[in-house]
Amino acid sequence: MDINCVIVDSAYPERLAAFWSELLGRPIVGRTGPYVWLERGNGLGVGFQRADRPKAGKNRLHLDLESEDPAAEQSRVEALGGRRLADYDTGGFLVMADPEGNEFCVIPRDPFDLDEEGRAGYLTGAPKTGSASAPGSAGTETE
Repeated sequence: MDINCVIVDSAYPERLAAFWSELLGRPIVGRTGPYVWLERGNGLGVGFQRADRPKAGKNRLHLDLESEDPAAEQSRVEALGGRRLADYDTGGFLVMADPEGNEFCVIPRDPFDLDEEGRAGYLTGAPKTGSASAPGSAGTETE
């Protein structure tokens, strides 16, 4: 098996798809019933499904988006209608939320380091103390 699509429940799928379309540079390519689809990238589909109930609580799954300059991406996310979630600042990751409150991280494209507590320091230039590269890409999982 393999992951085919990531589906995000949404009160307003058209509006949320527009946010993610701009953020990821993937045009909206389809609408079927309660679904709105973005163009596939790297084989992975992203869709938004109308849901009757609003999001409640912290996501149990989130996306890590990579960028050459995570700090510069914050203002772009905010201009599109997202926001920074300062509650997570002590972890050292740039944690953002889309307009419906779905959390995601913006991480460096290159490998970055974590301390012994699993905190990142890529936003502050903290000293490097351990690897945070996931096999095949930069990420927040240690090898």
